[in-house]
Amino acid sequence: MKVDGNIGIDLATVAENAKEVEAAGYSGAWTAETAHDPFLPLLLAAEHTSEMEIGTSIAVAFARSPMTTANTAWDLQAYSKGRFVLGLGSQIKPHIEKRFSMEWSHPAARMREFVLAMRAIWHTWQTGDTLDFRGEFYKHTLMTPFFTPDKDELGDFGTPKVFLAGVGPLMTEVAGEVCDGFICHGFTTEKFLREVTIPALQRGREKAGKTMEGFEIVGPSFVVTGNTDEEMEKAAVGTRQQIAFYGSTPAYKGVLDMHGWGGLQEELNALSKQGEWAKMGTLIDDEILNTFAVVGEPEGIAPELSKRYGDVIQRISFYAPYASDPDRWASVMAALKAA
Repeated sequence: MKVDGNIGIDLATVAENAKEVEAAGYSGAWTAETAHDPFLPLLLAAEHTSEMEIGTSIAVAFARSPMTTANTAWDLQAYSKGRFVLGLGSQIKPHIEKRFSMEWSHPAARMREFVLAMRAIWHTWQTGDTLDFRGEFYKHTLMTPFFTPDKDELGDFGTPKVFLAGVGPLMTEVAGEVCDGFICHGFTTEKFLREVTIPALQRGREKAGKTMEGFEIVGPSFVVTGNTDEEMEKAAVGTRQQIAFYGSTPAYKGVLDMHGWGGLQEELNALSKQGEWAKMGTLIDDEILNTFAVVGEPEGIAPELSKRYGDVIQRISFYAPYASDPDRWASVMAALKAA
């Protein structure tokens, strides 16, 4: 199992963080699109590491065009010498329309076309063929030599792998059809993964005439652990609040419904509209916490992750305070990789 870490988004510290994450033995490191751009830190990470993969988990696709995203991904792939993974996500309608001032419609179909458009652009840059992508949502029909990157910039590395994050079956099926991997949303349980996510991915692969061979699934990333009781409690409080935040989103209600907790979504949503973020976390009891998250001392994390997901995921995002007890975390990392 590949084990991925996080390098943060602070440009002043990301280089040192990236070096620490690679030294700690992580297979890859991700950035997220929250309050800052997700791509800029990866340039520094690429400069200060040599082996681990780097990627976005996630960059908001619909805040960009296929062309601008293709450009950025191409450059990071070239500079990192083939270590970049483009992880995309859709965000939700209010953010796309009201925060980014971009169009929102038919998110699964639009995402499918977005990825195909990027691949068409990359194909033109690599082969010199005429760019002629005409879809329902995107059209790219102009590419002149002045705006075409040198195909030799990628060397033998090829274009970046594209991963897609999702929850619902339609978006998940798109990932299986047109992407190289799938990023399970943190708001995913083992039951949902096995009964909804995996079948949808398989349908998508079948549409593309492919098997699951070589397709990477990044498993759910809620892990509550620590070196001390205080660290454990801090991690638990933060995770409860994160679960509550996601649980308040109507689009994710299906996960709660599967476990008989559908009524919780309306309650969390109402509190979110009142700005009661801390109170929302108190509604996540131990049963819910342990369903969404792997909870326990560091040495128990790898066995539990393996038990839940070992036969269906290829990599896991694992956030741990390894720097405070490097010897202990070295053994935990070894167990995770062997899981």
